[in-house]
This record gives sequence, structure tokens and C-alpha cells, in this order.
Amino acid sequence: MLDVRGIKKVYESKDRTVEAVRDLTFTLQAGELACLVGPSGCGKTTLLKIMSGLLEPTSGEVLLEGKRVEGPPPGMAVVFQEYGRSLFPWMTVRENVELPLKQKKLAAARRTELVEESLAAVGLAEAHAAYPWQLSGGMQQRVAIARAVAYEPHVLLMDEPFAAVDAQTRADLEDLIRDLWHKFQVTTLFVTHDIDEAVYLGQRVLILSNSPTVIRDDLAVDLPDQRDQLTTRSSPRFAELRARVYEQIHRAKTPAAEPVGAGATALPTSADHGSTEF
Repeated sequence: MLDVRGIKKVYESKDRTVEAVRDLTFTLQAGELACLVGPSGCGKTTLLKIMSGLLEPTSGEVLLEGKRVEGPPPGMAVVFQEYGRSLFPWMTVRENVELPLKQKKLAAARRTELVEESLAAVGLAEAHAAYPWQLSGGMQQRVAIARAVAYEPHVLLMDEPFAAVDAQTRADLEDLIRDLWHKFQVTTLFVTHDIDEAVYLGQRVLILSNSPTVIRDDLAVDLPDQRDQLTTRSSPRFAELRARVYEQIHRAKTPAAEPVGAGATALPTSADHGSTEF
């Protein structure tokens, strides 16, 4: 579904040259849910901008269903971190969700059907007439997610969408993403700073090195498909996977970082109950 091949990004100015992304190569299969995590400033957002056609790479290419991405592709939707800036405050919830559907030139009846289905899926069926500024932060992010789902994308990119909400809302939204993924089976790449979130959500965790960025590890998450915040996060296997990701990111931040695929020794234990972010 999505093929990232040798992506490199170099920023040049009169004073200096910065190699932000050195070599990123990975694929996402149709219907897959993968999470991407790495040290702060490692180029995660740069990668997403390149994948969504908003930024041109210095070299390499991104293929969506076999076609090279050279601009925002019609089969892709993005959910941004700053939900307050991605919603139009003068439009109602319904109008915000419907807006991109008008660009697709869908019939009014079909637009109404998609809007109602997506709002119901995120638990906001009764809030369709409200304005974004009348909603909580978590509800606003649900509107942004509903808008992406209503667009019927083949690939959904999510750029740290829960970073600005409280812990309880974040847990609820994580479960919402799992539910929506099961319902719609959209190929999803979820970018996060939170290691626990990456392990809880994904079928895979792609671990990035420090900048200039490469893939340090591609970790399969072999947790049960049906997950919940209490049982899953307290399981020994969750702790093992969390420790593996933590170890790789810790190594990636040191100058003598080991090459991709190097083994890892568990650092945190299951006694660490809080989320780990970078």
C-alpha cells in the first residue's frame, strides 16, 4: 500500500547544511497499523510531510499503491497534532467533517451519509451542530479524526495526534483508534513520542535513530489483537516490548549507537507504570 524508498532530506542555507533524514526505507501493507517512534528532533514530522506530498525529499521516493507521491495524494488523509488549528472555528462540526468531501465532488446524499457514519464512529453523533470552540480538546481531536475517516482514505497518517490532551483522554482516544482501525481497516501510520502508546496501538513499531535519521529496528508487536488499557499494559509481554523499544531509542541517542537490528537488553521493568516519552 505504501512504499518508502531511500528517503533523504537535507536542508541547506548560506550558513550551514543540515542532514535531517539520511536513509529511510520501509513498507506498509494494506490494512496494517504501524507506529513510528524515535528521539525528539529525529525527523518524524519531516518524514510525514514528505510522505503526504507536502515536502519534496532530497532523494528517494514514496509510492502510494505503486504511484509516486509528488503532491498531496487523493488517497491519503492526515490527522495533525494541533487539532485546534486544523478545524475551522466558524464552521460547525458537521461542516468541518464535510468540507474535504466537497472537494471530492460527492453527491450531497453521500456526503451526509459519510459525515453521519464517521461522527457516530467517534462518538459525536449528537454534537454535529456544535462549533469546535464549544468542545473539549479531546472532542475536537475526535472531530479531526472523523473528518479523516469520512474522506475514506486508503492511507491515514497521524502526527502525534494525542500529544496535547490529558492522560485519560489520551487512553480513550487510543482505544478509539484501535476500534476505528478494526472497523474500517485503513492502512495507518501513527507517529508518537510515547513508547507505551506505540506498543499498545501498533502491529509494528518502527524505531528511528537520532538525526540524521535511519530505521534502527522494525519490531513486530505480538500482543493479542483485542487489547485494553489495564490488561494489555500490565502484561509481561507488553513490558518486554516496551523495554526493547526504550533500549533502542536510548542507544540511538548515544554517539556510539549500534547498527540496525542490534540486540537489546531490557532496561525498564514492569514496575515502571508511567508512559515513557522522548
